Amino acid sequence: MSLVIGLTGGIASGKSTVSAMFTDMGITVIDADIEARLAVEPGEKAYNDIVSHFGTDILEDDRTINRPKLGEIIFNNEEKRLLLNSIVHPAVRERMAQKRKQAEAADEKAVVLDIPLLFESKLTELVEKIIVVYVDEQTQLERLMKRNGFSEEEASARIKSQMPLKDKVSLADAVIDNTGNIEQSKQQLMEILTEWEILRAE
Repeated sequence: MSLVIGLTGGIASGKSTVSAMFTDMGITVIDADIEARLAVEPGEKAYNDIVSHFGTDILEDDRTINRPKLGEIIFNNEEKRLLLNSIVHPAVRERMAQKRKQAEAADEKAVVLDIPLLFESKLTELVEKIIVVYVDEQTQLERLMKRNGFSEEEASARIKSQMPLKDKVSLADAVIDNTGNIEQSKQQLMEILTEWEILRAE
């Protein structure tokens, strides 16, 4: 059996960096954000459902969904936001489940589900172990401002819209403190995977 690991963190905490480390080790990573994009490609069931509910005004000339336009509709409308989630979330879960089955069928030692909102979306039952990528709030703020060119207010608002990282830490099986450099984070990851017997102790 493959150990199913949930990887999560907060905005600008460095989760993508850790995700790439798993990939470099040859461990399958299933990224919820990528699956969410693929689930709403033209021709997919979720795409058809979204167009039938939200109309063709949300489409680009090439028939793909105009995300900012759809975002504006749901941003101020709780009912429509929930409707969109009820279409997209099951499709994403289905896609992730299929890829997970493939990894398990290949007898891989571990498979990683990279889910940014693992706790917020109550998806913890999909995984057996949870790794949270952590940075302190000041580091998170500075990295987000630098990465996205946000003002302090904008960055702070984005961070506050998510569950605080320190709360996620208390729910995790393991934590990678990503405040230092990449090598330090990688060392922590190797130690966790050795302890969980995914990697052999050197």
